[in-house]
Amino acid sequence: MLTKDQLAAELKRIATTQISDITRAVKEGQKSIALNEVRDMAQRLNRLADAFSPRPAAPPPPGADPAAEAA
Repeated sequence: MLTKDQLAAELKRIATTQISDITRAVKEGQKSIALNEVRDMAQRLNRLADAFSPRPAAPPPPGADPAAEAA
């Protein structure tokens, strides 16, 4: 598990890299690249968050047979 300092360093690294790429794309008028960089940053942050707090499994759909899942 990452320490608080390691987490802070990783967050800073992600933000610095991505914001730099987004800024460059905006200055060059490349809207689609800037949006892709925003999406990439969101994915990286979500993966980092999942590493600390995995999302619970989705509940079974209504009407699903719980006994069938246990088998």
